[in-house]
Amino acid sequence: MTYDLSPRPLNPAPSAPHFDWPHGKKSALFIGFDVDAETAWIGNNHANVDRMVTTSLGGYDARVGIAKILDLMDVLNLKATFFIPGWTAEAHTAACEPIVRAGHEIAHHGYLHKCPDRNKLDEAREEIDRGLAALKSRLGVTPVGYRAPSGENFPELLAYLSERGLRYSSSFRDDIRPYRHKLADGRPGPVEIPVNYAFDDWNFGITSRLDGRPLFGRDTILPLWREEFAGTHEWGGVSTLVLHPQVSGRPMRWRILHDFLAEIAARDDVWIATGAEILAHYEASAAPA
Repeated sequence: MTYDLSPRPLNPAPSAPHFDWPHGKKSALFIGFDVDAETAWIGNNHANVDRMVTTSLGGYDARVGIAKILDLMDVLNLKATFFIPGWTAEAHTAACEPIVRAGHEIAHHGYLHKCPDRNKLDEAREEIDRGLAALKSRLGVTPVGYRAPSGENFPELLAYLSERGLRYSSSFRDDIRPYRHKLADGRPGPVEIPVNYAFDDWNFGITSRLDGRPLFGRDTILPLWREEFAGTHEWGGVSTLVLHPQVSGRPMRWRILHDFLAEIAARDDVWIATGAEILAHYEASAAPA
């Protein structure tokens, strides 16, 4: 592949339009969980399928993490969006079904959590199609939202998301307010609900036996989340959380997340919404595409 390195905005989407959040709220909170299970460990390194201790980190989702996160959402009376790879839906159907029954949103997160690669277009499209088929057959869901596995995307994939009925993405990190993508041919693409990397629990709460990354506790995470939320709120943005049951479903991290969400839920100036709700509000309120 020849790479175009000419100077230009690499994301051609127009600026995020101004619109008010519902009910006079000053900012929004989007609670998103990536239910990767073992795909976090085998999707981009297939050899790990034979390393049972390594994959047991992901196995925690179905054994403990998903149920504990659902308990947390129930305790706080909150609704979230669960981005589920198709492989997870097939391997752990019984653990995922309660997410649907509890009324949370189910969104697309690839099939095997492979990082999308522009040099492998057929594989990238297959990840979308197999994920859609699995979510429909196992959970009875046709999702409207998508979060890129391993957090990557490219123009042809954005266009394919639109073709397959995926109307919003929550992957990009270049804004604090929703905006609509512009496809390579000029057509409007999915709405982006941008991610804030500071709210990704994977950065602070997980390592592996062979990984020297440190773990961080309450005194690091809560001040960081509070400060980042306070700034985003002041600027009228959306605080998009990238959480994982195999991280925040662990005992200490469950308590940290509980306390952070309880603080925000107690406020009367924050709209806590699913991705589908934010999409619907954007389409009703923002400037036409």
